[in-house]
Amino acid sequence: MKILTLIRKRFLFLIPVLAIVGPGIISGSVDNDAGGITTYSVAGANFGHSLLWILFLTTFALAITQEIGARMGLVTGKGLASLIREKFGIRWTTFVMACLLVANLGTIAAEFAGIAASMEIYNISKFISVPIAIILIFALVAKGSFRKLEKLFLLLSFFYIAYIASAFIVHPNWTMAIKSLVIPQIKLSGVYILTMMAVIGTTITPWGQFFIQDYVVDKKLTKEDMNVERGDVFFGSFLTNFISFFIIVACAATIFTKGIQITTAKDAALALQPLAGNFAEILFSFGLLNASIFGAALVPVATSYVITEAFGIESGLNYSTRETPQFYGLFILLLIIGGLMVILPFFPLLTILVVSQAINAVLLVPIFVFLYLLSNDKKIMGEHTNNKAVNVIVLLTMAGLSVASLIYMVSLFLPNLI
Repeated sequence: MKILTLIRKRFLFLIPVLAIVGPGIISGSVDNDAGGITTYSVAGANFGHSLLWILFLTTFALAITQEIGARMGLVTGKGLASLIREKFGIRWTTFVMACLLVANLGTIAAEFAGIAASMEIYNISKFISVPIAIILIFALVAKGSFRKLEKLFLLLSFFYIAYIASAFIVHPNWTMAIKSLVIPQIKLSGVYILTMMAVIGTTITPWGQFFIQDYVVDKKLTKEDMNVERGDVFFGSFLTNFISFFIIVACAATIFTKGIQITTAKDAALALQPLAGNFAEILFSFGLLNASIFGAALVPVATSYVITEAFGIESGLNYSTRETPQFYGLFILLLIIGGLMVILPFFPLLTILVVSQAINAVLLVPIFVFLYLLSNDKKIMGEHTNNKAVNVIVLLTMAGLSVASLIYMVSLFLPNLI
């Protein structure tokens, strides 16, 4: 009886904890979307383990910046876009929303490119898979409640285990992989710099900074939930790069060692088949499809939420299409534009999947400036402003992003200098 009582007490303790977790795990997991998986696949296949050190550093930067966003949402009960509008006015808000829209359109297109690529492995045309995906995703979001969608997204997060399984199947050099996490390997080539920027931009995303804060607000969490939510965010940040590590390692151990050049995650899945067997290919392609659907639902939702919130328009998944027509109208418009960018022939797939992630990294800089200023404002945050250690990490992240962005721009416009 004592054992049953102890178990019952432990279970009752977990109920409020389980009610709080979700934002950090979901936000972290969806960073491994179609663009992310493609970027990590290209990084591993074309450069082996040499970009793992970037992954290691971005884990800390992602955890800290996501924690700031969650903390700001818990303390103020407002999203990042609302705080920018209230503190800096409509002009700066419009500028930030323009940056976000540019970054997110590329990301949304990347999600549909991932759906198309994963289905093309099984000979299903993108002209069929993409329109069906748009219809199903809109129906899922428009007809589902916030709680049901959250449970579904948490379930989809679980299926990233496919990439862990893929890595173990190919028997990589674990010692070399772990060493590469802490020993930087830098190559001054345009392709390496592009891939490095894409790894940064797909791990720490502009939309993710807004999403985490809006999510805790929409979930109606408060300052009392801060410790549990902080753990949720840190675990989610670790989880996203934990999965990313296995994607890079799997491709480095197989495709890179054979000297095969790839440009998409579809190429990686197909290349794995003769090198590691059908099961590895199936796992990899299934992971790509799961991640693409996950991202294609969440990124347009987050974009619609942030833009309507920024300009004071009612929005949220707890409202129906009749109650918030602007929110759902923008949502379907983003789905259609993203789908068309994949279907229409004049948008190169590599640009959609990898270059869009590099652009994300460049656009993070102005967003982090506002994040830093707001999270240190005592009028807004009270006693919950950043401590010195957090500020140091944020400033180092901004400095690193600025330098990397400058090198990236030089490599684009003055390639002879690199």
